[in-house]
Amino acid sequence: MDISTFTDIDKYLLLSMNGSDSLFWDGVMKVYTSMAIWIPLVIMLVYVLVKNNNIKDFFVLLLVIAGVVALTDTISSTICKPFFERWRPTRDPVLMYIVDVVTETRGKDYGFTSSHAANSFGIAVFIMLLIKNRALSVCLILWASMNAFTRIYLGVHYPGDILAGTIIGVTVGWGMYRLYLYLQKRMQRGVRRDWISDQYTASGYSVSDVYLLLITMFATFAFIPAISFFTFAY
Repeated sequence: MDISTFTDIDKYLLLSMNGSDSLFWDGVMKVYTSMAIWIPLVIMLVYVLVKNNNIKDFFVLLLVIAGVVALTDTISSTICKPFFERWRPTRDPVLMYIVDVVTETRGKDYGFTSSHAANSFGIAVFIMLLIKNRALSVCLILWASMNAFTRIYLGVHYPGDILAGTIIGVTVGWGMYRLYLYLQKRMQRGVRRDWISDQYTASGYSVSDVYLLLITMFATFAFIPAISFFTFAY
C-alpha cells in the first residue's frame, strides 16, 4: 500500500470517531482534554512523590518528569509538526468544512504528531515504571488513551497523529525512566525493589498512597460528566 492508502484510512477513521450529536458528550470531551480538570491529580501525585522520597530524590524526580514533558513536546511540536507539515483536520482544505468542529478553536495549522498523546503517554509510562502498581498502571493507560481519543473526537487530530504521538510518548517515558535509574545509581541510591510487605509496591511506594492517587483519579472521572451535564447539556 502507498501513503495515499494510509491517509485515506486515517481520514475515514477520523470521520467515524469525530464528534457526535450530543451536547453532553461534546462537553465531556472538552472538559476531559483541558489541563485544569487534572490539577487535583497532579497535586496528589506531588504529595505521593514527596511522601515516598527524600527531598533530594524528589527534586531529581521533578526534573526528570519535567524532562519527559519537555522532550515529548519538543519532538512533537518543534520537530515533527514543522517537518511533516501535515494539516490538522480542522485546517485541511479538503476536510475543514466536513469535520465536526466541537471546540471554538480549530487549533494551529499542523497536527502531526499529537502533543497531547505524546505528553500523556510519556507521563503515564514513566509513573507506571516508577511506582509499579498494576491497578495504577491500568488506570494511567486508560487516562492517557482517553486523553488521546478526545483529540480525535474534537477534530483536531487524525488517528495517525495520535498513534505517532503515542509511540513518542511511550519511548520517551521509558527512556527517561532508564535515565532516572542511572541517576539513582550514580547517587548510590539504588531504586527500592522487592519489598516484602504488601503495604508497599515493588519499588517501595506505599500502597495506601497509591490508593489516594486512584481515588483522586476516579473522583475526577466522575466529576467530568457532572460538569458537562450542568454546563453543556442545557
